[in-house]
Amino acid sequence: MKVIISSDKTSGSKKGFAIFKNSIANGSKVIGLATGSTPVTLYQEWTESNLDNSNLISINLDEYVGLTPDNDQSYHYFMQKNLFAKKPFKHSYIPDGIKAIKDPEGTAADYNKIIAENPIDIQLLGLGQNGHIAFNEPGTPFDSVTHEVQLTENTIKANSRFFNNIDEVPKSAICMGIANIMSAKEIVIMAFGDNKAEAVQKMVEGPVTEEVPASILQKHENVTLIVDQAAASKLSTNYND
Repeated sequence: MKVIISSDKTSGSKKGFAIFKNSIANGSKVIGLATGSTPVTLYQEWTESNLDNSNLISINLDEYVGLTPDNDQSYHYFMQKNLFAKKPFKHSYIPDGIKAIKDPEGTAADYNKIIAENPIDIQLLGLGQNGHIAFNEPGTPFDSVTHEVQLTENTIKANSRFFNNIDEVPKSAICMGIANIMSAKEIVIMAFGDNKAEAVQKMVEGPVTEEVPASILQKHENVTLIVDQAAASKLSTNYND
């Protein structure tokens, strides 16, 4: 795992975008994308660039079950707002949160087929405070593929601030499994802030264990971790930019 320590999130996001731009210049066509606060600055770099997405395919990690694409809390909406509206792709895949209400297994199977037919060249990830990647929480099997995830009580409570009341908060999501993520040819994972420092240390220097889902990335042949000084503060080894 290559570790890049940057001065702050803006600098780290610039370096992350440079990796994607270089990968695309070298022939990458299928781009795995993430949502959440971590990639927003990278997407700003992307939309302000001259990069042409018109021949690229994007595949997102996950989507809430029960939210329509035009719901402002859906990941469809997030991606449209932060990237797709300004830099549309040839085709963009995000799990179908409405179909998943009645048929989560079928929705997951459909997404696994999409990934199989469009092998991901480079995947963007964020890192959860407990070491999760996407909605793959501690204990998720490393051989998991796309599946419905029941959201934890803490996640539901945290998300409730975005809704009128807690009853409106989605209780599950359709999410790529860890095996899907590991199938990408290249992975870029970003983490910023001191609240991510423990997860970063466990991911990079701890044992490979399903209790820290991101630790499996130690087994991948081509991973770049981009962190700021705060997120790198608990690493025992000094890494250079």
